[in-house]
Amino acid sequence: MWKASKTSLRVALAIAALMGAPEAKSAPAPVQDHEPAVAFVVLGEDGAQIVRVITESGVCPQLNVGGSVREMSLRAGPSTDPQRPTASAPELSKPSAFPVRVCEAPVPRGVRRASIEGRTLPLARRELRRLVVIGDTGCRLKAKDDAWQACNDPVAYPFARIAAQAAAWKPDAVVHVGDYLYRENPCPENRPGCSGSPWGYGWDAWNADFFAPAGKLLVAAPWILVRGNHESCARGGQGWWRLMDPRPLQAGRDCRVAADDVAGDTSPAYSVPLGDGAQVVVMDLSHAGTSRLAADDPHIGAYQDTWRVLSRFAGKARFTFAADHYPIFGVAAKEGRDSIGFIAGNPAIQQVFGGMDPAIFPDGVDALLAGHIHLWEQVDLGGRQPSQFVAGFSGTQEDVVRLPQTLPPSVTPTPDAPVRQFDSLTDVFGFMTLERTGATRWVANVYSVDGEHLRRCTLDKRRSQCASITAAQRGR
Repeated sequence: MWKASKTSLRVALAIAALMGAPEAKSAPAPVQDHEPAVAFVVLGEDGAQIVRVITESGVCPQLNVGGSVREMSLRAGPSTDPQRPTASAPELSKPSAFPVRVCEAPVPRGVRRASIEGRTLPLARRELRRLVVIGDTGCRLKAKDDAWQACNDPVAYPFARIAAQAAAWKPDAVVHVGDYLYRENPCPENRPGCSGSPWGYGWDAWNADFFAPAGKLLVAAPWILVRGNHESCARGGQGWWRLMDPRPLQAGRDCRVAADDVAGDTSPAYSVPLGDGAQVVVMDLSHAGTSRLAADDPHIGAYQDTWRVLSRFAGKARFTFAADHYPIFGVAAKEGRDSIGFIAGNPAIQQVFGGMDPAIFPDGVDALLAGHIHLWEQVDLGGRQPSQFVAGFSGTQEDVVRLPQTLPPSVTPTPDAPVRQFDSLTDVFGFMTLERTGATRWVANVYSVDGEHLRRCTLDKRRSQCASITAAQRGR
């Protein structure tokens, strides 16, 4: 039986407006006197705070909110979800076992203190001015690519160390830009670095890849969660809907049945207010991919609705971060026969958004937060488009082709806006922070897994500028 560590027993917080889903029809786990294995707070629609608990106990724990004891609702009971063959190796797949209960409860607005069994939960402040941004945090075990990251080595797989460093920075909230679960296939016997690792899409893999290593950061601040392509229905979507997404768990939208995947792979955008007119708009574009979409693609309507919601929210705010998994204006490198090639921009999302408005992004969208490319990156497009930040460097196996510090003039992620400034870090694990310094101004800092300060960027509306931190500056 899985047993939570001391660290993972003290994990905290929430996900959105919710009612308990009916318990799956399977044998209930025996009632045991366990503490909650994981308790975390997620910020959902309009900043709603939801406490979510994942436990081996036979009952949901009680939540103390402002001195009043409340019962938590059951979101999902123990069950085994149907097998969803991984795209990596369909013959190496299995049903997704979740031998845990998922419980949840909303925190009423204005409440500043909440706890479970005496353990204080990190609720949101009135203003969220200090954000940690991480992404692509899981340990990569993928047969198709012969990729076997050493999950047992904290140097080769440093997410737990990154989470501890980020927690020490004392953020007001954490933004995860997607791809939590990478342990898709069983580690080969001749690979001691990942020997014995859980794999697949069930609770053991979710716990090993996210909840256990994220422990110190889960108890430090509430979370804003973005869905990645690794959480699509054909991969880790069952766990995404059961464990992570802030919306209610609904039959037909839970990735259990392949026929329902169009509904399970899309969800409406929502805004998380940061205070004083700033916000993060969370967009679920995780199934868009990186190629142009066919005219009859069933997801297009949902992506068009995402643009409309983003436009409405951006028109009401002083500053808007739009967060999704794919870098819409990012640049990646690829190996060519004789030289490095480039992949610039995301044709799928630009196609749909550009069909709504040739400007692609509505006025008021100032900066984009994403992951997917396994590095850190900043792209300034001269103010004609939002600045793009990529934070896909927080644990999973890094990209091996290094980007040049200066892009060729012909490389631009969108034809109407040449790159004014570009910066990237390859072969570095770490995290990014955002700290508000004015109504429309933020400072972004980039830190390595050991807390070394690597970059300082200024962001004012759509314009951004980054600079390296010298050894002399780090020593001050």
